Amino acid sequence: MRRREFMALAAGAAAATWPVTVRAQQSDQMRLIGILMGYRETDSVGKEVIAAFQDRLQKLGWTLGHNVRFEIRWALPGDREALQRAARELVALHPDLILSHSTPTTATLLQQTRSIPIIFAFVSDPLGSGFVASFAHPGGNVTGFTVMEPGLAGKWVELLRDVSPRIARAILLFNPATAPYAEYYLKPFKDAALSLGVEGIGSPVHDSSELASKIATQAGEANGGLVVMPDSFTDTYRAEITSLASQYRVPGVYPFRYWAELGGLLSYGVEQADNFRRAALYVDRVLKGEKPSELPVQAPVKFELVVNLKTAKTMGLTVPFGLLNAADDVIE
Repeated sequence: MRRREFMALAAGAAAATWPVTVRAQQSDQMRLIGILMGYRETDSVGKEVIAAFQDRLQKLGWTLGHNVRFEIRWALPGDREALQRAARELVALHPDLILSHSTPTTATLLQQTRSIPIIFAFVSDPLGSGFVASFAHPGGNVTGFTVMEPGLAGKWVELLRDVSPRIARAILLFNPATAPYAEYYLKPFKDAALSLGVEGIGSPVHDSSELASKIATQAGEANGGLVVMPDSFTDTYRAEITSLASQYRVPGVYPFRYWAELGGLLSYGVEQADNFRRAALYVDRVLKGEKPSELPVQAPVKFELVVNLKTAKTMGLTVPFGLLNAADDVIE
């Protein structure tokens, strides 16, 4: 009896410890994570958000060279051939998972694979883009984090009106090729503009060479203003856009902090690095066995309002005290 009891106890102990041992072995296995970015390889923001992602992943126990390695590909927004080539290269490596930057990168990856798990970090309309069946139950091999929340486009118009009260006409700048979700922003933008007595107009641009004429035309309009849609194309050419707006003295509202840091009048939107840090949490869960189809798409949680007071003074604009007080940062 004692021998049988001992054997039963030993078997029970083995059963109890086996999953822990297996989990430890799994976490020590070298995993391959592909990363597809819709930026130039030299882009400082692209490097910053990848660093934020990798830092959070390391804190979750994934150490570069020990149990994880990365293959990163970069493609300039609008360059479909480069994007498709980069996606094919990553899929051919058979990674355990791919981190996708944006709407164009995610759409391209899904043309290449419906089996490799994909986590997107910065997509505006994953439902309308056909990436997921629903926010709560994505249903396929892809899930992730959005950049849009209800009311954001309307907030841009309000901020533009606050900082430039005489605004009568505002354009929403975007590239249809890299922002196929444009209508997701256009309708609330136009509705908000109408409610404020402002003419809201969608302003598609297809190439960087069109930027100067678009902004110059807006400068020629009495009391014209500019709003820039979150879009990997406009993001790539942010230095050119903010420089043109300053040159033509067109007040503008931009989607991210680094636009204001470049000289843009005002920015309000999601903190990109935060979305990439949150994406690391999903990557960790998928690498540990969960399925993208069971992980709900999540909305952004961290927003920033930044005012460039120096640019406002150059344009002869007085920023209301309430707006300055509400800002997360004021650049002087």
